Amino acid sequence: MYVDEDNITDLAARRWATAHSPRQAELMTAMIRHLHAFAREVQLTEDEWMAAIQWLTEAGRISDDKRQELILTSDVLGLSMLVVQLNNRFSAQATPATVLGPFHIDGSPAAPYGFDMSDGIPGTPLFVTGKVVDVDGKPVPAAVLDAWQADADGAYEAQIPEIDEARLRAKYQAREDGTYCIRTIAPRGYAIPMDGPVGELIGATDISYFRPAHVHFLIDEPGYRKLITHLFQEGSEYLDSDVVFGTKDALIVRFTEKPAGTAPDGSHIEQPYLHAEYDFVLQPG
Repeated sequence: MYVDEDNITDLAARRWATAHSPRQAELMTAMIRHLHAFAREVQLTEDEWMAAIQWLTEAGRISDDKRQELILTSDVLGLSMLVVQLNNRFSAQATPATVLGPFHIDGSPAAPYGFDMSDGIPGTPLFVTGKVVDVDGKPVPAAVLDAWQADADGAYEAQIPEIDEARLRAKYQAREDGTYCIRTIAPRGYAIPMDGPVGELIGATDISYFRPAHVHFLIDEPGYRKLITHLFQEGSEYLDSDVVFGTKDALIVRFTEKPAGTAPDGSHIEQPYLHAEYDFVLQPG
């Protein structure tokens, strides 16, 4: 059968339905039908098609092991957050999941209780303490919290080419009773990278390209569902306009001002600091 405008979708879908994996066949045939429906709905021109191909090519070209422009693309289109929500329909007691973001780096160093992952980087000291527990409130002993964040200027390690060691990221192990203590500096809201294809796309709209202040966490413990989430600072700008749609009420935490003196880890601190408290609740997996 030769191709025309009316039969091209069915022909392409039937070809891809021959995929050896049933799931791949399902994914590919559905994608073809939706892509073709989009092209028909907007009457896509050849110039627009080529512009999209060039845009995707540039997004791939600018990506590397420290910058993932295609994850950022998914984030700003709301696809990342939709996939997170489709795959994390947990009990109401579990900590909500949110987006991974494009700046996570594997292999962060292990850090003891109360370790300062800011390591002298300027900023207001911040302690984050709490427990890692299951949905019944029982401690998850020795859980590992992979934490990372931007600095006081809103920049991640991955955005600073000259940095060749861990910066504002570490893996903290909770104690046997599930308690943990992280020392860092207060993050700030920041603009997503605007010097690439995503920035160019957003720059042609009225979309705010800022994220509210937050710290990222990844907890992946045997016997539990992997948790990827953030803690957002209460009162931060952009909570209601997060460019990647990642804000959730249950993840907004007060950063309480504290005077100099005894810090949450028992050490002495000679300047005022901020203290956030949060219990991470893991869903059985």
